[in-house]
Amino acid sequence: MSDSSTPTVYYNSACPVCNAGVCSMRERLADDAMHWVDVHEHPEVLEPLGLELEDVRERLHVVGRDGAMVQGFDALVEAWSHLPRWGWTATPLRWRAVRPLGRLLYNAFARQLFRWNRRRGHW
Repeated sequence: MSDSSTPTVYYNSACPVCNAGVCSMRERLADDAMHWVDVHEHPEVLEPLGLELEDVRERLHVVGRDGAMVQGFDALVEAWSHLPRWGWTATPLRWRAVRPLGRLLYNAFARQLFRWNRRRGHW
């Protein structure tokens, strides 16, 4: 993990959809704006965090500047909040009325994507 002032994103590059999303975010950010950890290449980083590889294969995880770990929809919103010219999209996604629907949709999509990746052997 990087210093505590830099958010850290834990993602699975073996998933083509996840990898494309992370590559897109990385292209928009300065190299030092966020720390990226590919758990497919470095699964050993997960044990100290109390995570299993399957956890991150199914859902994005982010440790924010405050040191708190979030996952799934909340992790995606946290990562988006740092994107230049796109960060504003995170604000309405944090609204109390929007968050439950966002989590529901993210979880449904993540579950199906996880199953698809397993069937395709993207491990």
